[in-house]
Amino acid sequence: QGNMAFTGKYEFEGDENYDDFVKKIGLPSEKIEMGRNCKIVTEVVQNGNDFTWTQHFPGGHTTTNTFTIGKEADMETMGGKKFKATVKMEDGKIVADFPNYHHTAEICGGKLVEVSSQISRLVYKNQQTNQQ
Repeated sequence: QGNMAFTGKYEFEGDENYDDFVKKIGLPSEKIEMGRNCKIVTEVVQNGNDFTWTQHFPGGHTTTNTFTIGKEADMETMGGKKFKATVKMEDGKIVADFPNYHHTAEICGGKLVEVSSQISRLVYKNQQTNQQ
């Protein structure tokens, strides 16, 4: 990928499994409604390994994350949660772990494709505590 491969302004085109995903990560219902089928515009400015990633939501709400590949950065989810993450570049994809999900972004055929997958959480109980 080139030095400026991600730079551009991208308008939301479609989603798969949006409702299921946002419920699993605990997004409040008003944020779910705000994000559903709305024309989010994502603006990316890339300068080498430095990125400014801005999402413009209808009604004037904006979320901006600024990060450098390989360095920890202060980030914010679309739900407004603040967290720290180290964004990586793997096979031309931007990769980051948000608090409840794994996120990748890549350019495919001139389009910005973002994939978020829930991080599974397994809980095991101690077998001895239930035995008499």
